[in-house]
Amino acid sequence: MIKFFRHIRQTMIKENRTTKYLLYAIGEIILVVIGILIALQINNWNENRKSAKQENLYLKRLLSENREDINTFNSNIANLKRGIETIENLSKALNANETKDKELIAAANDFFGYGSIYPIFTSSTSTFQDLSSTGNLKDIKNTKLRDQLVKHYAKHKQVAEWIRIGTEWALPNDAPFTYNNSIMRFEPASAFLFGEQNQAELANHLRNKKDEYINNMAIHYWINKDAIEQLQLLIKETTVLITMLENELGIN
Repeated sequence: MIKFFRHIRQTMIKENRTTKYLLYAIGEIILVVIGILIALQINNWNENRKSAKQENLYLKRLLSENREDINTFNSNIANLKRGIETIENLSKALNANETKDKELIAAANDFFGYGSIYPIFTSSTSTFQDLSSTGNLKDIKNTKLRDQLVKHYAKHKQVAEWIRIGTEWALPNDAPFTYNNSIMRFEPASAFLFGEQNQAELANHLRNKKDEYINNMAIHYWINKDAIEQLQLLIKETTVLITMLENELGIN
């Protein structure tokens, strides 16, 4: 093809057909420009297609992870509520004069098994971290959704920090209480290490240290309730984000 065009040019020059040659040259330039534009258009189309495919994959991963987070948060809330229930039961047992020794010790076992456990916060953030660290966040074309993602994962960090502060606030009281009262003897998993224990003595210990135990339970009650409130708010926000992701993916 190149040889063909070259032959035409040479023929026109030899025949001194300058005007026609200029018109031909202009036409050739136009053809080249059109060819370049078409090539650029095809390249842009391919890039847009790749970008759309990449965006779709990211959106699906975000949707999957946030659905998983809903289950995780609900599971954490259920555990925290179970802990609060044991706190309330031990408080009732300590404050009721007619509570039997066996019932009191069982309530203490439940508290140390569930109520004294600290709240934890875990979430799936790998996809958002990938988007942020690689600069691919721009692949999310919907700016409203993109802004919501940034706010949402900032909230994750906020809740994690909130729970951490609550835990650090409780530890200075909890650590000496645990040691001074040798509470591991109430734990079913470790009670055997203390040998045969007198149930009446254990029950009397709980009654004599009632205020100290209730004070410790109050600390765990507060941080558990606070963590539940934070997780419930995050569940609401996560539900909104899931709806946005489903709409963007065309999922009804």
